[in-house]
Amino acid sequence: LYVTLPGRPSPAWRLHPSTQVLRRICQIWAAMGFQIYRSRDVETDEMNFELLNIPAHHPARDMWDTFYTTSEGILLRTHTSPGQIRIMRERCPEPIRVILPGMCYRYEQISASKGIQFLQMEGLAGGKNIRLGDLLGTMTEFNRRIFGPDRKTRFRASYFPFTEPSAEVDVLSDSGRWLEILGCGMVHPNVLRTAGVDPEEYTGYAFGMGVERLTMLRYGVEDLRLFF
Repeated sequence: LYVTLPGRPSPAWRLHPSTQVLRRICQIWAAMGFQIYRSRDVETDEMNFELLNIPAHHPARDMWDTFYTTSEGILLRTHTSPGQIRIMRERCPEPIRVILPGMCYRYEQISASKGIQFLQMEGLAGGKNIRLGDLLGTMTEFNRRIFGPDRKTRFRASYFPFTEPSAEVDVLSDSGRWLEILGCGMVHPNVLRTAGVDPEEYTGYAFGMGVERLTMLRYGVEDLRLFF
């Protein structure tokens, strides 16, 4: 017998590096007891800023160049943090362990280190007797799981309107440079109050990381524009 029907080509394809890293991040946090919570890309000014301790004319708003829509008070979210308010209003005062992956949008000049849209992973843990030590230990363990057990981590004091105290987390790259990968902190009492919980009884920590930045570190990519 002779085969006369030509074979069908099987195109080669791969998942985008950002998608691969995002899935890996979700696997790590799931193994650490966190659930995935999806929140909306189009938000209100109130959710994106006001309820996160960033009122109108607050100097912290200079940190985010925002895409506003033609509807008053409606915008493309500049970070995934508005999801914190939504999940706390839904579930508090029950204990919370969630991650909130999604796309964020900022009116930036596109360059090797900045873009107008990027993937971000927010995280939130809330309950009774959650302390700063829990946050530091969790961030260190995450870095070990995604970069390897020998990867060095350092914490630097920082400022975010919605956490107090706040810190930025760096990891030591293979080239010997410290690279910032995420920001974190204890949820600010004002944010807990806007979510409807008593900060005297309920505490929590939050963190946010750029997926592309982790991908750049993992694969040695030096230009953010290559992802798009």
